Amino acid sequence: MLIESFFLIIGLVLLYFGSEFLVKGASSTALLLSVKPVIVGLTIVSFATSAPELLVSLVAAFNDSQGISVGNILGSNVINIGLVLGMSAVFKTIQIHRQIIRFDMPFMLAACVLFGLFCMDGHIDQIDGVILLGLLIGYLILGILNSKDKNNTIHPEKNLKKFSINLFLVVFGIAALAKGASLVVESAIFMARRIGLTEAFIGISIVAMGTSLPELATSVVAAAKNESDLSLGNIVGSNLFNICLVMGVIGIISPIHIDKAILNFKFPFMIIITFILYGFALFKKRIERSTGFVFIFLFLFYIIMSYYK
Repeated sequence: MLIESFFLIIGLVLLYFGSEFLVKGASSTALLLSVKPVIVGLTIVSFATSAPELLVSLVAAFNDSQGISVGNILGSNVINIGLVLGMSAVFKTIQIHRQIIRFDMPFMLAACVLFGLFCMDGHIDQIDGVILLGLLIGYLILGILNSKDKNNTIHPEKNLKKFSINLFLVVFGIAALAKGASLVVESAIFMARRIGLTEAFIGISIVAMGTSLPELATSVVAAAKNESDLSLGNIVGSNLFNICLVMGVIGIISPIHIDKAILNFKFPFMIIITFILYGFALFKKRIERSTGFVFIFLFLFYIIMSYYK
């Protein structure tokens, strides 16, 4: 237990510094490229922090653990909104820009509903995977076309040294997040087993939360540094990447069967919490501390109900 506790602490340290470097590098890169920070959060940062979900789900699918593969995506999306966004809002009120409300969040909702419709027939096949990937590609193309920050006239060719340093910070941050998440998950699973927690609960809580640790660390640090665009963009983008990229790739490479039991609670809950987020964005234009506690409560409710179900 002592060794595992040590690795747990090392993992948490790596998560902290990894998120620090990633946020700093990403926000500075956005400035140098004359790109809005929210676009960096919705693309580069989201892709990087969604890598654990992609790897875990692919390995699970190839090992015929298809329930883990789909459950990991549903759980991670709920955790991203409930825990990650909730914790970020507790640290700092998150302002929501019109672009996210009018463009990015509707795409996220569409992806959730489409994924649910594909699950209704009991499997995700190659056609489903191609459609999901196509949706993501269309989203990225439209996002890039609207990505330029007209108030920013700085260009990377004039700041090659700064651009190189920022690129190093982003790469190092991603690597530290990946290793930190791995150490935290492995040590936490070992410790949970030692104190008698069931495999089912470990899978529902630790594995899903473990793959969401990069999003949590990055978003909380971004919010604390007043980079709320990166924070919210990371969450919305990660949920889109989880569904469209992860399930799209799995559908194409290794079509999977869907346990319809997940449609009874996990999938409806993901849809509900996503609509709740959109409702707050549409009518309040921000996520305040009190709203953050609401999302954290919804996350705890999800974990408890998943355990009992």
